[in-house]
Amino acid sequence: MKLTVNGQAHEVDVEDDMPLLWLLRDELGVTGVKYGCGIAQCGACTVHVDGMAVRSCQVPAAAVDGAEVTTIEGLGTPDALHAVQAAWIDQQVAQCGYCQSGQIMQAADLLDRIPDPTDEEIDRAMSGNLCRCGTYPRIRAAVKLAATKLQEA
Repeated sequence: MKLTVNGQAHEVDVEDDMPLLWLLRDELGVTGVKYGCGIAQCGACTVHVDGMAVRSCQVPAAAVDGAEVTTIEGLGTPDALHAVQAAWIDQQVAQCGYCQSGQIMQAADLLDRIPDPTDEEIDRAMSGNLCRCGTYPRIRAAVKLAATKLQEA
């Protein structure tokens, strides 16, 4: 099967039912996507497939044949952070950091769909991404800051 990950074309020979999470991590070495629960309940494995946030632990490889996949590594670069990544740093969101790549990918998806979300819209969109450290107020503040920065750009 063929897919594009973070702008780079790949051809892989994997079982159709292999989760995208393991295709990314084990076959392609893209380790920014994290394993959390394996049942799409925590959001640590969130990536974008054809521009939509998905839980990669539950997406079979066969479903991404021909797709464009973006992970945290492809969202921005160290020299040109995505507005959400920059806002995460500005708001000091991360504590342990394990959930943050999934949180950031979900927030970027939200802002692609709703450029100026309300607190309720942020909370609803981010509710499937769990943070054991409880940084939810900072997550909301970072999403609001990123929304502002994206609107100014």
